[in-house]
Amino acid sequence: MAVKTKKKGKIALIVLGSIVGVIAFLLCVCVAVSFVGIKSNQNFIKSLEPVNYESQLEPVLEDGYYTFTTDNDFRVMQLTDIHIGAGFLSIKKDSMALNAVAAMVSEEKPDLVVVSGDIAYPIPFQAGTLNNKNSAKLFAELMEQLGVYWCPAYGNHDTETYSYFTREDISEFYTSGEFEHCLLQTGPEDVDGFSNYVVNVKNTQGKITQSVIMLDSQSYVGNGIIDGFIMKYDRIHDNQVEWYKNEIAALTEKNGGETPKSIVFFHIPLIEYKDAWTEYVDNGNQDTENVKYIYGKVGEAGDAIYCAPENCGLFNTALELGSTQGFFCGHDHLNNFSLDYKGIRLTYGYSIDYLAYFGIMKYGAQRGCTMIDIAPDGSFTSTLENYYQDKYSSVKAKEQVDMGEWIPKY
Repeated sequence: MAVKTKKKGKIALIVLGSIVGVIAFLLCVCVAVSFVGIKSNQNFIKSLEPVNYESQLEPVLEDGYYTFTTDNDFRVMQLTDIHIGAGFLSIKKDSMALNAVAAMVSEEKPDLVVVSGDIAYPIPFQAGTLNNKNSAKLFAELMEQLGVYWCPAYGNHDTETYSYFTREDISEFYTSGEFEHCLLQTGPEDVDGFSNYVVNVKNTQGKITQSVIMLDSQSYVGNGIIDGFIMKYDRIHDNQVEWYKNEIAALTEKNGGETPKSIVFFHIPLIEYKDAWTEYVDNGNQDTENVKYIYGKVGEAGDAIYCAPENCGLFNTALELGSTQGFFCGHDHLNNFSLDYKGIRLTYGYSIDYLAYFGIMKYGAQRGCTMIDIAPDGSFTSTLENYYQDKYSSVKAKEQVDMGEWIPKY
């Protein structure tokens, strides 16, 4: 019996060793394929020409704010939910996302690109990796190659709980000095989040004509895997609202006592997005005293607006201060409306996403950018620009997609 027991033990060890060996081999293959895919996309980025500006505006750091100076219009491009996986499962989709960004940026020649969250999508069963820094690296290298200034505001997927790198890690990477066109500032240490900062636009007389404000809308309430899975989203925190209030006061003082106009970017929509859309729909899709329809629709399944259940107070604070003309968010890839609510524009940007929503890479009506043109007096207009227009030529041919309405399969 002792001999049989020893034989069974040896067989068990051999089987276990074989299983471990197979798993180790598969992991090595996955890492190798991911490395090859990342190098392939990096080579594509290196093949791109810098954006051909007639006269590019360059920001300077003044009193802690990156500041552009112009007496002319200022062009902002909002990109959102780019969702670069940077793993062995997402190589092709990452290439499509990078190509879409390059084509639109090269054509529109914005003075500033603001990414309202989710550059990265390190979801292992879709991307094949937990390494969110590789996603950040690909996008930062793309913008550096194009030579275009850009600002990120973090989304919930940029740093998942199980990702290798935290918001602090990614912020240190962006601000390491390697990417001179990235204007990220992490914000005060005593304020929650890592992308609370302001970029100013002023005229040659020194007056601030527009303050572009970025806010970290956080991730999940418990910041855990389960909360992410059940879409229990967080909100902009109270000390961030207080920071926003103090910044408006400081900018007003800097502007000689005149409150500057501003626009604010974040990822997860405010609860007022839901309030405004509900009021509009309940009135038979007609304007009300509070709501004026500008463009777009809710395309998410069940007309969903995935905001936090609690009101963070930012909207009401903005009403009181009278600076902010518009809020811009992402997060809900199929929502693209813009409404005037109580005198402030609430706008969703077009998304890029080829990866997160199952089957979405085959559809194109929801994919593109939002162009925001700011006049010298600080007023602005915004337009949705679909990626599949003829004007967006690219190094790689654009893929064939269904331009009909995409119906979510969840």
